[in-house]
Amino acid sequence: MPRAPQTLAQKIIAKAAGRDAVAPGEIVICRVDLAMMHDSGGPRRLKPILERLGVKVWDPDRIVVVADHYVPAIDADSASILGLTRRWVAEQGIRAFYDMQGICHVVLPERGHLRPGLFVVGGDSHSPTGGALGCFMFGVGATDMAGVAATGETWLRVPETIRLTWTGALGLGTCAKDIMLHLCATLGMEGGDNQVIEYDGAAVRALPMTERMTLCNMAAELGAMTGMVAPDETTAAYVRDAGADPGDWRRWRGDDGAPLHLHLTFDAATLAPQVAAPHSPANAAPVGEVESARIDQAYIGACTGAKLVDLHMAARVLTGRKVAPGLRLLLAPASQRITQQAAGDGTLAAVTEAGAILRPSGCGACAGLGAGLLDEGEVCISTTARNFKGRMGAKTAKVYLGSPYTVAAAAVAGRIVDPRPLLAEAAR
Repeated sequence: MPRAPQTLAQKIIAKAAGRDAVAPGEIVICRVDLAMMHDSGGPRRLKPILERLGVKVWDPDRIVVVADHYVPAIDADSASILGLTRRWVAEQGIRAFYDMQGICHVVLPERGHLRPGLFVVGGDSHSPTGGALGCFMFGVGATDMAGVAATGETWLRVPETIRLTWTGALGLGTCAKDIMLHLCATLGMEGGDNQVIEYDGAAVRALPMTERMTLCNMAAELGAMTGMVAPDETTAAYVRDAGADPGDWRRWRGDDGAPLHLHLTFDAATLAPQVAAPHSPANAAPVGEVESARIDQAYIGACTGAKLVDLHMAARVLTGRKVAPGLRLLLAPASQRITQQAAGDGTLAAVTEAGAILRPSGCGACAGLGAGLLDEGEVCISTTARNFKGRMGAKTAKVYLGSPYTVAAAAVAGRIVDPRPLLAEAAR
């Protein structure tokens, strides 16, 4: 009997399960190609579980650990967590350990650990970022990760696929972050229904890899199990530049006629810059419809808002301008490599001359850790993925979400504004 058409997700799951094909709804056991964890949810949670089981990790060469949440240590508790992480990595013989090198979702692909067709498990809700490289990558909690670390396997119910096609081309002042905020408003925080969201269309294919990472990262904000983009020449080139072999990447795409849970089409050319009002990414609307709130702080950071392309967006707005008086603009590049690249191409000079304050690479204020937390009643606009109440500091603080263009424009104006007039002015 001929094999039924398979989606990209089904093909990767089938490979991991040692099967020719899988069907949505089936429960399968999968071999894990790679497991990623960080200092917050990783060693300090896994160590006691594995010790009770009397086992070590199944394969230290298939585990990546990134210290990104509590770095640099700001108190004794942070230092203790980091110390435990460093000792555990050494005890387990894990060589792929990135200590204060950046945010795990950025470090993992930039250091060549991801390539098309891999089945990857991450110990963080934004692990779907890896789907931008044609992987099947999803997040699990500490108990499930302990099972993966001990056995190299995990189980899942084969998900269905929701395809979101973006036609046309993005206009001035819009980017992947605007796509995702619009989708959060349109589909809601549960719109992904614990399924796979696969992004395609001309607008997606035109995006660089790091922008595709933003799309897949924020599949978590849609309630999806993961996000994916089928690999293409852009993917293969990125993987090679990261020092890895993309392999036979052309095989990793869905079959014609593969079953879809839902298929929606959007026109990128009609998309305006988006802003999400407190306290949910689903509270997004075109910037012109958002109250022109006064801002105390602007934050350019996190895995969705401080990659090199994000810093370039901010610099386009900030070059030759100054941060509004009385406003703090904090900038935390997503990795040390990005900091080096931004220093080398003049981006850091441009944004710091405008008044931006450089912060260490790491999760920082996005996760409610380190510098940049908000006081009672303060208002912030941020490039982060989430703006839940109390996430970035005091519960009475208000956090708006926007793209690097929009956050930089607010930093200059001292309030939320449309970035397009500033960008048009800079282009003249």
